[in-house]
Amino acid sequence: MKLYDFSLAPNPRRVRMFLAEKGIEVPMVQVNTREREQFSDWFQEINPRGTVPVLELDDGTRISESVAICRYFEVVHPEPPLMGRGATDSAVVEMWNRRAELEGMAAVGEVLRNTLPMFEDRAVAGVRGGVPQLAALAERGRASFGRFLDVLENRLIDTPFIAGQAFTIADITAFAAIDTALRVEMTVPQSCPNVLRWQSEIANRPSATA
Repeated sequence: MKLYDFSLAPNPRRVRMFLAEKGIEVPMVQVNTREREQFSDWFQEINPRGTVPVLELDDGTRISESVAICRYFEVVHPEPPLMGRGATDSAVVEMWNRRAELEGMAAVGEVLRNTLPMFEDRAVAGVRGGVPQLAALAERGRASFGRFLDVLENRLIDTPFIAGQAFTIADITAFAAIDTALRVEMTVPQSCPNVLRWQSEIANRPSATA
């Protein structure tokens, strides 16, 4: 088993945090996406979509997409549960994780890919080129990220963690989004004290450095 990873990318970080919370160690192979190694012949054979992370099992099965990889480990190593326990709890975790992906990660991704020089001409993940950066998309991403923080602020009034009383994959996804946003100078404002409290607590977990 091995995990194809890039230490500076947010989605692989989600998997690393998930594994760290469960105390699982997996050999990792770095794929330098900044140098476009994801488009190399050897990695295209592993994942033609050209994205990381990818989990390769001992039988040769390859699983891409962060949540799919986390789902595999949740089933194989159910404790501690990070994707819910029981039907209702699992559904609530899935709901909030999807919101963190669609409203948080996606918003930050729009800003990064439409502003940072490294993404010039490839503003869509997994595309070699021919996709120009659009300032309007970056602006939209910033606005969407602000709304996402407002959603979290209201949610965290009543719960210590995003999906409820326990730390879950939803916290990992939201934390990865907020931490990555710092690269484009998007920070949590003082008007969101509950998010700031939560952010500090997650940052102090050992898995945050994974």
